[in-house]
Amino acid sequence: MSETFVLTLKCPDRIGIVSAVSSFLAEQGCWITEAHHHSDDIDSVFFMRQEIRAETMPEVSGFEAEFSTIAQRFGMEWKLTDRRRPKRVCLLVSKFDHCLADIIYRWRNGEFHIDITSVISNHPDCAELAAMHELDYHHVPIPKENKSAGFAELGKVIENQSPEVIVLARYMQIMPPDLCAKYKEQIINIHHGFLPSFSGARPYHAARDHGVKLIGATSHYVTEELDAGPIIEQDVIRVDHAHTVKDMVALGRDVERIVLSRGLRNHLEDRVIVHNNKTVVFN
Repeated sequence: MSETFVLTLKCPDRIGIVSAVSSFLAEQGCWITEAHHHSDDIDSVFFMRQEIRAETMPEVSGFEAEFSTIAQRFGMEWKLTDRRRPKRVCLLVSKFDHCLADIIYRWRNGEFHIDITSVISNHPDCAELAAMHELDYHHVPIPKENKSAGFAELGKVIENQSPEVIVLARYMQIMPPDLCAKYKEQIINIHHGFLPSFSGARPYHAARDHGVKLIGATSHYVTEELDAGPIIEQDVIRVDHAHTVKDMVALGRDVERIVLSRGLRNHLEDRVIVHNNKTVVFN
């Protein structure tokens, strides 16, 4: 757990932003432990992330009220986050449990400073894993003949938990538009393919058919357009002509775990800023 606050912002690029923010933080007595900024020359947008020692942060409401003056002057979209407080995370899974198990492991060993509200699945397969770690498990079927009713129930279960982050840890259902809109930039998916190539449900089969030499995984925010949300993290692994689809699936699981954990960590640490369906990720 990091004993810090994080200030993130984006705004139209212009001279004086760094000076104004840095001067303000210094005047407030804030001790900066990490600082990043980026200027997008194409869109003329400026991005910044400042991490501040919690013990040097003044009273939050007063800080926010005074900083809002600077924010208005530069047209900033900004957020201040207390990293000492664990984020509420809801985990969704179908039958494959490797990503779910990895997140639970990182939570149990303290790598992820989160509160897992529950595990939700459209199948009963992962109930035992959740029970082993004393996590609530909700089996919410999504029947082919009436998916709207299933997703309505899913929406109620999620809403009752008030999550800040929803992780699709190999949840093999397409989220409906209303949930995508309600939890914009809060739903993180792991896709078992190197997007934008091979979207959809069978990327390993498509990769094998095309004879590719690299397969990968992509962590991204979920939007109404399938597998097209802002990308947070990606990685690849080499394959060759001798690998079967089954081989690729086995190799891919390792990449999926790593990519999802990196993407989730960057989100939890407020290292991701979204702009025009793309992300700036301050590692």
